[in-house]
Amino acid sequence: MADQAAMLVRLGDTDLTVASEADDVRGRDVVDVDGEEVGRVDSLLIDRGERKVRFLEVGSGGFLGMGKKEVLIPVDVVTSIDEEHVYINRKRTHVAESPGYDPELTPEPERPYLEEVYGHYGLPPHWGSGYVYPGFPFSPR
Repeated sequence: MADQAAMLVRLGDTDLTVASEADDVRGRDVVDVDGEEVGRVDSLLIDRGERKVRFLEVGSGGFLGMGKKEVLIPVDVVTSIDEEHVYINRKRTHVAESPGYDPELTPEPERPYLEEVYGHYGLPPHWGSGYVYPGFPFSPR
């Protein structure tokens, strides 16, 4: 069986689409547990085999693109979604301390990096035993 962690790809790099346009959270602002803006969803990392979104790629900080940091946020911390926002159950500072992500260098992140991200958020990895996918409309087709 192939390493499930190594099968993550950016949705935009595939021929898959989100089930409905209303479910596509790319371009929406991410808001933390305190109502603070964290950043904007730039992309979605999907599990190609299971066709499920595993991470939001979020750009945060910076001004006019300078100093902007990309981070991956597991979909497991998403609490709700509306037409303009994705709400998460972590603080902005926690997200800012997350391991950085450079999609140009590593468009398909490897297992050690993903383990570090999941560990930062205190979550089990999606390939671990007993993992349950969150009940959101994050399944591309």
